[in-house]
Amino acid sequence: MADVELAHADHATSTGLSSTKLAMWLFLASECMLFGGLITAYMLYRGKSTTGPYPEDVFDIGYTSVSSFVLLASSLTMVLSHNAALARDYARMRLWLVATAMLGLTFVGGQVFEFTTFYKEDQLAITTNLFGSSFFTLTGFHGVHVTVGVLMLLICVVLSFRGSLGEDPAFSVEMVGLYWHFVDIVWIVIFTLVYLIPTSHALQPPPT
Repeated sequence: MADVELAHADHATSTGLSSTKLAMWLFLASECMLFGGLITAYMLYRGKSTTGPYPEDVFDIGYTSVSSFVLLASSLTMVLSHNAALARDYARMRLWLVATAMLGLTFVGGQVFEFTTFYKEDQLAITTNLFGSSFFTLTGFHGVHVTVGVLMLLICVVLSFRGSLGEDPAFSVEMVGLYWHFVDIVWIVIFTLVYLIPTSHALQPPPT
């Protein structure tokens, strides 16, 4: 641990964190505001659609639960990758990084399949109603963030093979891990609010 602190002493800030780690935390704070706004918008529009399809018409909780478990399992493989990097076992580090990326890709693939099913079978698109607009915007943004995380993981693997992760590869893996755990936590919130909490619908206007 002392070696890590010495390696980053030149980049220390008044907070005690390295400048890189502080920048990552500030970035994640801005991401919290972004997702906070998107989640708030979804909750404000929740149940306001006067035309279907509605959430209970399209959601498959069992399928999404499995997909969610896959993403959450990737947090474990991310931790294992960081532990391997701390132990300077770079072969295992790369193995767990690839495993994390594959789990992330599986989640994104499941989300694409879910979106496609909603569109083809249930005629739900981003322009269909308020539910479709808020749902696809929120979950789509999260899917993009997971995809970016997968690219970061694979870049780490490539740089590791090239010996370009710096003097302390564990630090680089830790930074990617912070981002990855963040998108996992955000999904827990989204899954709970969007999929698990029942929606009461606005009353349809009387026929004229």
